[in-house]
Amino acid sequence: MKQNLARQAVAEGLGTAMLLAAVVGSGIMAERLAGGNAAVALLANTIATGAALAALILTFGGISGAHFNPVVTLCDAWQKGISWPAAAIYIPVQFVGAVIGVAVANIMFGLPVLFASTKVRAGGAQWFSEFVATFGLLAVIWGCVRLHNKIIVPFAVAAYIAAAYWFTASTSFANPAVTFARAFSDTFAGIRPMDVPAFIFAQLLGGFAATFLFAWLVPISQAEAETVVVPHTK
Repeated sequence: MKQNLARQAVAEGLGTAMLLAAVVGSGIMAERLAGGNAAVALLANTIATGAALAALILTFGGISGAHFNPVVTLCDAWQKGISWPAAAIYIPVQFVGAVIGVAVANIMFGLPVLFASTKVRAGGAQWFSEFVATFGLLAVIWGCVRLHNKIIVPFAVAAYIAAAYWFTASTSFANPAVTFARAFSDTFAGIRPMDVPAFIFAQLLGGFAATFLFAWLVPISQAEAETVVVPHTK
């Protein structure tokens, strides 16, 4: 593995782990402090997730592009922002990092390191919500990086995810690695393992649909792709 790709892989794994620690950890804390008020718990979880996401994209974006999301990685490779061999490294690292992040959150709150969630997230409304959430996420990314200064991407992505926590029935997982890892924490942010595959399928469809649409809405040349798609070091 080239030295640069090694750095990118570490950035993706560490960033994804920190993101999941924030998502699951804030969910546990919110549930414990909200006194049974689900709306208050979700609001606290939303604020922490959005803030952490912006901070982490700013921290790791210049190294790896701060994808933290296999759908973003696949779509970035499709648009020639990164190579397919690099994507093949990013994706498993994201999944491993996500599970480590969940384990960290569980340990911080005195729970088993990893334990299966029993939180039901199933049905057509949930799956369609994941399609919409991931479509919107990729639309925000492509629209911002191709039409505006890339420095706004962390804030735009964080704002969108925070909003999507509230306007989607699924609370906007929008990320296969996040979805998979959250099955290992039977807490506020969890999801039953059996509900994971349908979520991931909907997320892939949503991400690909947005990428296909924006390739037509805001076309770029192959020569521009590496500088106009999600920013990262070479």
